[in-house]
Amino acid sequence: MRPSSRSTDTDTDTDTDPDHADDRGSAALEFILVGLLMLVPLVYLVVALGSIQQQSLGAEAGARHLARAISTAADAADADARAERVLASVRDEYGLDDVDVDIACRPAGVSCPAAGATLIVTVRSAVTLPLVPPVLGLDEIASIPVEGSAAHKVSRFWGAS
Repeated sequence: MRPSSRSTDTDTDTDTDPDHADDRGSAALEFILVGLLMLVPLVYLVVALGSIQQQSLGAEAGARHLARAISTAADAADADARAERVLASVRDEYGLDDVDVDIACRPAGVSCPAAGATLIVTVRSAVTLPLVPPVLGLDEIASIPVEGSAAHKVSRFWGAS
């Protein structure tokens, strides 16, 4: 058996080809560059969505806990004290900054809260996207509103004490 012979052509050898000599080692550099260009927006998206989710959960929890605290209170003074404590706790827990609370009752036309009425609490806030500078009002433009609402039946013994 005779060993195969190798070609001695230098045109097919890429190690000595002057056209391909400058491409050596560039794949790793290209991989790192493209990886970073794709990773940075992905990390920003994860951070932004996490912030939006946190504020959204805070608004929903605030509405739910406020509705329960107000509807189970004995009277208006107790309801105000409970609402302030609950709202302060939710603000601290979820990092809510500007919170707008709206309270309404059903059926329409009754004083709010009233015995036997359904109390509807809506909590609104806005999430400013991370790394948006407050120059020229960009932070206000790049804010996403979040809202949470909850309904709770007011005790029929409201104000009886």
